[in-house]
Amino acid sequence: MEYFTVSPENEDTGKRIDVYVSLLRDELSRSQVQKLISEGKVTVNSKPVKSNYRLRKDDIIDIEIPDPEPLEVLAEDIKLDILYEDDDIIVINKPQGMVVHPAPGHYSGTVVNALLFHCKGSLSGINGMLRPGIVHRIDMNTSGVIVVSKSDAAHKSLAVQFAEHSISRKYKAIVVGNIKEDNITVDKPIGRNPKDRKKMAVVAGGRRAVTHFNVLERFGRYTYVEAELETGRTHQIRVHMASIGHPLLGDNVYCSEKQPYKLTGQVLHAALLGFNHPKTGEYVEFESQVPEYFTNLLNRFRNNQF
Repeated sequence: MEYFTVSPENEDTGKRIDVYVSLLRDELSRSQVQKLISEGKVTVNSKPVKSNYRLRKDDIIDIEIPDPEPLEVLAEDIKLDILYEDDDIIVINKPQGMVVHPAPGHYSGTVVNALLFHCKGSLSGINGMLRPGIVHRIDMNTSGVIVVSKSDAAHKSLAVQFAEHSISRKYKAIVVGNIKEDNITVDKPIGRNPKDRKKMAVVAGGRRAVTHFNVLERFGRYTYVEAELETGRTHQIRVHMASIGHPLLGDNVYCSEKQPYKLTGQVLHAALLGFNHPKTGEYVEFESQVPEYFTNLLNRFRNNQF
């Protein structure tokens, strides 16, 4: 069972429940969500609703997603770059190319496989057998800091903080083109691309998404930026930068420009993650440096080696 509270900023107020849930759970189509609603597996304030129910401020949505087909997720002895660990949470620096949790085509070699081995089963069970402990995720080809919950209490606390956008998240990226402004805020709603459900897009009726960008260095053909998330939508930074004509270098989904650098994906790194510790309530913050390939690119551009 997963639960969500309609944002206090009212950004989701008035949305249909089936639209809202399909935006929350990327892997579910709208028709699948409607089936869950008709079966009473989606409730609002502990009561069943119809698919056309319109959300109100502070509504509490419970989603019961049926267990997936039996699948054994194996513990694998994969080395993790652990930044911090205690009885409640574990914070890791995920490398580029590593998937966070098992999904079609990626049932081994994921962060979850590695965590099952490292934590010996001490992970929250709220998200089921395929995503134990996973409160949030970053894309396979995005590197950087993620936090995983080791208890259900920690999971619930972190989930609320993510839902309320009180988490601090800063990313480093290299984007195509020369950004002239030093600071840019992109406030554009994001939802499923109506022409391709595997992609996200800026769409009317999407969920409000806000990203603050600061230019760190300019190289003429490319710009090195820091992005701070005010909200956290799927592919938010990638979609927002593409929407203003500066897609991420190496992004094979949202960037049409060919690049000669043999990149395996977008040049994007989750550099900082801050939140209130789920047990102590103390604000904690974790950082990681950009990976070697990223540094090599920066040095290359600084030396005008395009």
